[in-house]
Amino acid sequence: MSGAWLEQRERGSLAALRLMTWIARSLGQGAARALLAPICLYFLAFAPRARAASREFLSRALGRRATLGDVYRHFHTFASTLLDRVAVLSGKRDDFDLRLEGAGALETALAARRGCLLLGSHLGSFEVLRVLGETRRGVAVNLVVHEANARHVSRWARALAPELATRIIAPGQPDTLLRVRECLERGEVVAILGDRVLHGERSIACDFLGGRAQFPAGPLLAAALLGAPVVTFFCLYRAPRRYDVHFALLAERLPADRPARDAAVASALQHYASRLEAHARAAPCNWFNFYDFWRDG
Repeated sequence: MSGAWLEQRERGSLAALRLMTWIARSLGQGAARALLAPICLYFLAFAPRARAASREFLSRALGRRATLGDVYRHFHTFASTLLDRVAVLSGKRDDFDLRLEGAGALETALAARRGCLLLGSHLGSFEVLRVLGETRRGVAVNLVVHEANARHVSRWARALAPELATRIIAPGQPDTLLRVRECLERGEVVAILGDRVLHGERSIACDFLGGRAQFPAGPLLAAALLGAPVVTFFCLYRAPRRYDVHFALLAERLPADRPARDAAVASALQHYASRLEAHARAAPCNWFNFYDFWRDG
């Protein structure tokens, strides 16, 4: 694997994540949240690559040179979503405030009983949406995700909620498409984070925040082959345990035959990138790709 995001070494340790979990559970969320400030200051001082990537993105999204204060708030938002994950994976889900917009697009897609491909990104928190979707609405949400560069976080999440591990599908495997098709045939949701390209995966360069960035074509090609509707989603952190969730239909059905399929996928992917850009400008501190996103563009 050679994508820029895979080159980022996972920072922190499983012991640190477990300590934060113990503090949140034993001493309360308030005590755990008080520790976020020194943790973020540590990363601000000793994570130069993440700091530089944050500054590059924020400068594009804000339309001005990002300050160290902006970068600190960026890191703090990321840490806050991880702390909220402790609560949601521990079963403390009732006091989350989710403000939904466009949920009808998802409900309409699921009503057709063809399942639905939910196309998200590393903007905001997917874990909050996935767990609350299953517990509050009874919607089965499966996730296609590459976990190799975040093994500590993955092990931590699986320990907190082992039942969710059965709904994780590894990308790029011989049975990946088969498992996705089985989920869709059961009328379930298959969520893919569509802003990171795996090595060897087909990608398309799209306009994004004043530059050209590569986005994976695989998720939309799979939707075309399987005849699944595609809905975009963004679950944006606004305050502790409060998120704005945005859904929008991207494609009811993409053509399966070439070259119509290729043209439709390229167009839909640019629409996705444009929506991602709009939400990133509205909530820039929710951007959790801490690497040079435009390097391969």
